[in-house]
Amino acid sequence: PTPTPTPTPTPGPGGCTAAYRVVNQWGDGFIGGVIVTNRGTAPMNGWTVTWTFPGNQRITNLWNGVLTPNGANMSVRNQSYNGTIQPGASTEFGFQGAFSGTNGLPTAVSCTTP
Repeated sequence: PTPTPTPTPTPGPGGCTAAYRVVNQWGDGFIGGVIVTNRGTAPMNGWTVTWTFPGNQRITNLWNGVLTPNGANMSVRNQSYNGTIQPGASTEFGFQGAFSGTNGLPTAVSCTTP
């Protein structure tokens, strides 16, 4: 399968951006990744990335973040070891997901800092 294109990151307060991508996809499953970047001029101390899946996608396993799902609305916050991001630097979290039908790109991918 061809990897899905990445939607344009949406800047959040303090210059935090999140770029969602589908790393791999098969039948009814996929691997996703999100790169969180500090576009500001000061270190970020904590981040939360949110998005809404357009279909029936669900996350079955997540690493390098803490997931709080609410239906199609996903919220992932940093772990204790990857919450501080220096200006111009990035961190990434990933997940395994499942779906039926179409694995469409999420809407309203955004990053906020406390």
